[in-house]
Amino acid sequence: MQMLSSMQSEKQMESFIKKLKDNYQYIFNTDEGKEVLSDLEKRCHYHSTTNVKGDSHESAYMEGQRSVLLFIKQMLQKENKNVK
Repeated sequence: MQMLSSMQSEKQMESFIKKLKDNYQYIFNTDEGKEVLSDLEKRCHYHSTTNVKGDSHESAYMEGQRSVLLFIKQMLQKENKNVK
């Protein structure tokens, strides 16, 4: 019984993540979403280093900003069904 419940939970989670990815793709594939994503790339250090020499706190702060953008970009990637 517990295994069945676990399988149902897993399927629900997969369904939730798929819907969430679809929402990210819907939003960021609009012209406005592309403009926002481009702005985030500039603001969140996508094309530059986050290392601030002598200031580990600022480096960590900037890397935190960057990690949010990387998460968004990951959500926008199409799934490759051939990868196992």
